[in-house]
Amino acid sequence: MAFVTILDENKRLVDGNEIAAYLTTCGINYERWIPAHEVAADAAAEEILRAYSKEIDELKAQGGYVTADVIDVGPETPGLEQMLAKFNREHWHDEDEVRFIISGHGLFHIHTRAGQVVAIEVEAGDLIRVPRGTWHWFNLCGDRRIRAIRLFQDMAGWTPLYTDSGADKNCQPLCFGVSHLPYEAPVLL
Repeated sequence: MAFVTILDENKRLVDGNEIAAYLTTCGINYERWIPAHEVAADAAAEEILRAYSKEIDELKAQGGYVTADVIDVGPETPGLEQMLAKFNREHWHDEDEVRFIISGHGLFHIHTRAGQVVAIEVEAGDLIRVPRGTWHWFNLCGDRRIRAIRLFQDMAGWTPLYTDSGADKNCQPLCFGVSHLPYEAPVLL
């Protein structure tokens, strides 16, 4: 289940219903898909997409998404640091960013229209939709691994457009839900 930290308030949300309700006020859609389909950790992307085909089709119909794929990133991924450097700076996209997490952990920071920064740590079973135009950035957690289904409205629209606001410089990318790591809430610098 996701963990949410409202940085300005030093407040942490851990209840799924409370998280979904709060994120709705920020314009973010969050769902917990439980039970998730039983898919082997090393399953081929096609097998994952097949297992979740019903859910993917429903999301496509709801959001106008035309394609889905599986991203699989780990510490051994060639060019990992360069890839992450594109997304760990505050940016926005011309289309929604939709992720259903299969395994691993990630940390989305959302810079709300009200000016607050909210940290959302996602893990297996979490579905997050960051609507087009939302200022955000993304980091991997300590396990440096994430595998997720991604949905796209138009592959060409999913380019990061940087805000250069500097908000991302004020937050350390610390995750707190990874069981093998100590609790450290994201911190404003």
